[in-house]
Amino acid sequence: MQAKQKILNIAVIVAALGYLVDIYDLVLFTIVRVKSLKELGLSPIDIENKGMILLNIQMIGMLIGGLFWGILGDKKGRISVLFGSIIMYSLANILNGMVQTIDQYYILRFIAGFGLAGELGAGITLVSEIMTKENRGWGTTIVATVGVFGAVIAGLVFKISGGDWRLCYYIGGGLGFLLLFLRIGIFESGLFGKLKDTSVKKGHLSLIFSNPKSLSKYIKCIFMALPTWFTIGIIVSFSFEFAPLQGIVGVKDASEPIICCYIGITIGDFLSGLLSQLFKTRRKIMLLFLGFSFFTILWFYFIQGYTPLMYNIYFIILGISVGFWAIMVTIAAESFGTNIRATVTTTVPNFVRGSLVLITILYKGLQHYGIEKLTSVLITGLLCVTISMLMAWFSEETYGKDLDYLEG
Repeated sequence: MQAKQKILNIAVIVAALGYLVDIYDLVLFTIVRVKSLKELGLSPIDIENKGMILLNIQMIGMLIGGLFWGILGDKKGRISVLFGSIIMYSLANILNGMVQTIDQYYILRFIAGFGLAGELGAGITLVSEIMTKENRGWGTTIVATVGVFGAVIAGLVFKISGGDWRLCYYIGGGLGFLLLFLRIGIFESGLFGKLKDTSVKKGHLSLIFSNPKSLSKYIKCIFMALPTWFTIGIIVSFSFEFAPLQGIVGVKDASEPIICCYIGITIGDFLSGLLSQLFKTRRKIMLLFLGFSFFTILWFYFIQGYTPLMYNIYFIILGISVGFWAIMVTIAAESFGTNIRATVTTTVPNFVRGSLVLITILYKGLQHYGIEKLTSVLITGLLCVTISMLMAWFSEETYGKDLDYLEG
């Protein structure tokens, strides 16, 4: 019994650390965007516009990578994805520190996004399948809570290094390769092991898209988390550009808002996971946090003349309000059978992240038609929250669901 518990503990710790390194790299570009693009010789206008293109390219990489790693996880196993994805994004991280042109940056952010896409889904799937149905929420909460703290570490590394963005990328790559050694000896999920050598259809997207009920569940899982990446991709990432419009002086870059927001997300992920376990419901806690995020996005529109300290406190509260990532990925894992679970749990978070492409198109489109920036933020954000609340309202409760079943 003790040996089994030790294996469970190691799996949760390694999945959590893997997600931490994943988030470190995912958020690092947002932190170093202004500094790195300045050093590459871009003008202030290009820093915002090409920075948004780079962010979208990274997210497109995650969309495509999510499909690849998810299907691989269902066909070849969860462990193969955990190893393959971290090797790819660790190499990409190191190469990102060597870029000399914007075109090189485009290519490497795509590769990094592709590699990053596999980490969270495989880790959550593995943890969900090896823990009991009563306790799996604790495991996924630990993974998500520890993982999102990687953004705080990225911000602190940037500060401590004196803004040396190339060194920040090298450190991220080094952390990834260090994590590979910790993964040696991790065991495959027993639920997947029972299917591995059978003729059961595994990792086929038709299991989702040919069944209206499955497709409906899948769409709900994706769209119920839109506010998280709207907040990170728009409000936080471009806080440096928004601050002057809000009469705020002293915001030098987006690093402090990012650190503060992810401190909040870390707190929110822990609280949402804790509440879902205590009250034995995922759906109602999702709705509670979505209501809170509606308020914090509305609040952003009315910010005027804050000091940098007040601005940072706001970003902590904003982060708490969208700290429901732990519940969202747990719902995704619990909603589908073992033969398609890795595909779903890997693609859903990446489609949520990839939705930022559509969100930025809407945000920029509103400005194209003469709506000023802060109003565009408000309209886009409240629309995202409204859609998510509808998806969560009509979703099924998954707490305590037995995961030993198949789709199709």
